[in-house]
Amino acid sequence: MYFVAIVLPKELNEKILLDKNFMLEKFDCKVGLKSPAHITIIPPFWMDAEKETGLIHDVESLSKNLSAFTIKTNDYSAFKPRTIFVDVHNSEELQNIKKVSDDFFRQLSQYKIKIDKRHFHPHITIATRDLLRKSFHEAWPLFENKKFGEQWMATGLSVLRHNKKNWDVIYTSFFISH
Repeated sequence: MYFVAIVLPKELNEKILLDKNFMLEKFDCKVGLKSPAHITIIPPFWMDAEKETGLIHDVESLSKNLSAFTIKTNDYSAFKPRTIFVDVHNSEELQNIKKVSDDFFRQLSQYKIKIDKRHFHPHITIATRDLLRKSFHEAWPLFENKKFGEQWMATGLSVLRHNKKNWDVIYTSFFISH
């Protein structure tokens, strides 16, 4: 499995890791720890490993037409009752990267990527699929008024590959102006 994302800088990943580890210790939520902090652009899809070089090349081609931009967070939010996340300001630049990426990959049938038809809601997951409904109702009050106001420069798109346990960043393609 693979997906394409904007991966957060190391120092912000470490801040998010504190929340993910809290959710592990308090509510036994492990799924959020399986990937670095990121904003998903192309959701996970199955692909034969021999197509990986082509995927990397195509992400490189896509990135060369995009410019670096600032991403800002809006504290915490939730997809009730199963996901807690850091909310991301849905800027014009972020909307554009999502649209351009969807349009680009829609034309490349070799990857069998299903373009998400749901409204794009950029976010950075803290806890998700293994967060039980009961635990959500205990955890959400601990996050709903907590602050997380950060900003950083998005400088590229990363390809992540699942290694049967976790997600690894296997390649990052930088935007034209980073």
